[in-house]
Amino acid sequence: MTDTTATTTGASRVHAVTAATDEAMRVLGRDLAALSRPGDLLILSGPLGAGKTTFTQGLGQGLGVRGSVTSPTFIISRIHPSLTGGPALVHVDAYRLGGPDEIDDIDLDMTLPESVTVVEWGEGVAEGLSEDRLEIRIERHPDDTRTVHLRPVGARWADIDLPGTAAGNG
Repeated sequence: MTDTTATTTGASRVHAVTAATDEAMRVLGRDLAALSRPGDLLILSGPLGAGKTTFTQGLGQGLGVRGSVTSPTFIISRIHPSLTGGPALVHVDAYRLGGPDEIDDIDLDMTLPESVTVVEWGEGVAEGLSEDRLEIRIERHPDDTRTVHLRPVGARWADIDLPGTAAGNG
C-alpha cells in the first residue's frame, strides 16, 4: 500500500492510499478500526465491485464484531455487536435509498452515538447524519488495484493520522 497526501488551501486534507489486493483493503479497514470510536461515521463511495464491503470486513475484524460482514444490500442495515466490549458496527447499504429522507427512516441517529457506522453508497445521502465523518472514495483500476481517497470532515478527524503505509501491500 502506498500513501500520498494532497492538501489544497481551505480544503480538508485528502489521503490517497493504493491497495494492491483485497487483503490490503481489509488491512486498511483494520487500521481504521484502531482509530475508530463510538459515534464515528464512515461514508463509502465507489463503483460496484470497488471494495466497499471488503474494506468494511476489515473494519469489522478490527473492531472485533460478531457475525460475517456481508453486503446488506437487500436488508439495508445490519448491526454487528462487539465481542470485545467495543462499539458495534452498523453497516448500511444506501444503494437502493432514494435520498437523505429515506436514510432518516432507518433511524441511524438512534445507533450512531454508541456505534461505528459505515454507509456504503452513502455519498449525497448520509452526510447529514454527522458534521464529523470520514468520507472514503474507492477507485478500482483495470489491474484490480484500488486508490482509496480518505477525506476527514469535522473536528473529530482533524488531527487524526490516517493510515496508509502501515497497511502494506497485502
